[in-house]
Amino acid sequence: MSQGPGHPSLESVGSEPPSMHSPPGRVLTDTEARSPSADEPREAGTRHGSLRPVEAAVVAVAVATGLVLRFWTHSHLWLDEALTVDIARLPLGDIGAALRQDGHPPLYYVLLHGWMDVFGQSDIAVRALSGVFAVIALPLGWLAGRRAGGPRAGWAFVVLLSLSPFAIRYGTETRMYSLLMVLVLAGYLLVRNALERPSFGRLAGITLVSGALLFTHYWAMWLLGSTIVVLAIRAWRHRRSSQALASDGSSRSSDAFTNDAPASDVVRTTTRVLIAIVLGGVLFLPWLPSMLSQAAHTGTPWAGVVRPTTMVTESLQDFGGGDFAEGVLLGWGLLALFLLGLLAAKRDGYRLELDLRTQPQVRREAAVVGLTLVLAALAEYVTGTTFATRYAAVIFPLFLIVAAIGLLQLDMPVVLPIVVATLLVVGLVGGVHNVVTDRTQAGDVAAAMRPDLQPGDLVVICPDQLGPSMHRLLPASISQVVYPTFGSPDRVDWRDYAERNAKADPKAFATEVVSRASANRAHSVWLVESGSYETFEGQCEALVGELGAQLGGGQVVVSENGDRFFEHAGLARFPGPAAK
Repeated sequence: MSQGPGHPSLESVGSEPPSMHSPPGRVLTDTEARSPSADEPREAGTRHGSLRPVEAAVVAVAVATGLVLRFWTHSHLWLDEALTVDIARLPLGDIGAALRQDGHPPLYYVLLHGWMDVFGQSDIAVRALSGVFAVIALPLGWLAGRRAGGPRAGWAFVVLLSLSPFAIRYGTETRMYSLLMVLVLAGYLLVRNALERPSFGRLAGITLVSGALLFTHYWAMWLLGSTIVVLAIRAWRHRRSSQALASDGSSRSSDAFTNDAPASDVVRTTTRVLIAIVLGGVLFLPWLPSMLSQAAHTGTPWAGVVRPTTMVTESLQDFGGGDFAEGVLLGWGLLALFLLGLLAAKRDGYRLELDLRTQPQVRREAAVVGLTLVLAALAEYVTGTTFATRYAAVIFPLFLIVAAIGLLQLDMPVVLPIVVATLLVVGLVGGVHNVVTDRTQAGDVAAAMRPDLQPGDLVVICPDQLGPSMHRLLPASISQVVYPTFGSPDRVDWRDYAERNAKADPKAFATEVVSRASANRAHSVWLVESGSYETFEGQCEALVGELGAQLGGGQVVVSENGDRFFEHAGLARFPGPAAK
């Protein structure tokens, strides 16, 4: 997290004082235009901070629509969501041990545990917690945008966030990513304020939020590491400036963004913020043994290493809502706004001026975004883990702040209305796409199975990753086992996953299934299977053949549909011993 206009920056000190007659549309610094209170933000790209009536109406519609979409999806829980619920509903003392098999830190699971104690475990109830976090992000986003570029930047951020398909998706998913975005926004505001006045409350808040980020998702390490680097460079440059000014007999920095603060004070303030972030890491130390155990034994066996360019392009696609035309358009459109915010300044009329040295007001935000991706990519290659676009939630708020500033640079007749209308339409399409898209085929599979289920029937799920979403939809009285462990379908043990699966034997597993079906006097053996999972190549297909050979026959009830469902599976039915 970093500084913006009106605050100390990474800019070189000793530059030429700013002109009092800046070109039209240029964002004026406090020392250039007026002397407001330290907490009063400046406006960006406009002469007034208030919204025009039409703009206010657009904001209201965007917010109202975004609020509805954050609590509305008809899909059943898919693997990650169902597994999160199954871990969170354990006694609090057992959650830590369960997460050693899973690979995540505990904060969201603990919060969800308390939430479910109050509101229950239905799909709507468990998803509502993420929806609440997604709503909290909106006012925090307005404050963050306002701190970066004034009230209009705050409203621009709110519009972009309200109808962001990425934010809507994770506002309707029982995972930690909405919480992660809220914590990033809170940390951004605390750092911005503490770099002005490092009160004990602000510094303590930075420590608590930094610790909470680490306890929410491990990608927070790369975000906090990037922030530390940016702030350390800031302190170093001002320390060097202080030494140079002292030799000239001056004690104050001439950097326009320091409000004429003594360079030594800037160094001292930045150092305090750095210490507060580091102390947040100290709070994380009790969990460190669990994290190291997860790193050694869980990892991400469900996918391979992803190239950095793929990380960027897939993240942009997900920011837009998915791999459909409107999603791609929105994702790349947000990148265009990000680049405008970073490189462009509105001059007059329809003219923009590009500066490859970047714009100071969002230079640090963009630096943290880019450096976080660099650190994450390096860590991925070193550890052999993979990347999923949802991890980019840790940088999404900062990315959107820069994009909001870029949107204001287009504040021109005709241009801004067209751009905003396009963003709203494609954002709405992406948001609605999230509502109507089924994340898992488990609902169709369970619906096809339920009418013919009989006591004693055995449901076999291959691989075990299909278990968490399936078991929620079937009667608890029906026996369910997963391949290759015969374990309970409500959990996936990711420890040494690839090695264990490589040793699995479909023929031996099928023989044991037939034995258990005979003991239960099962009328049918049901096989829920998919051949698309890493580390199971060919095994579930082999299991189909073995069950057919040992039980005789077999009927395909549901065909696997990877075009329609993110998590897809087919259903086959085999005659049990009681049916013969």
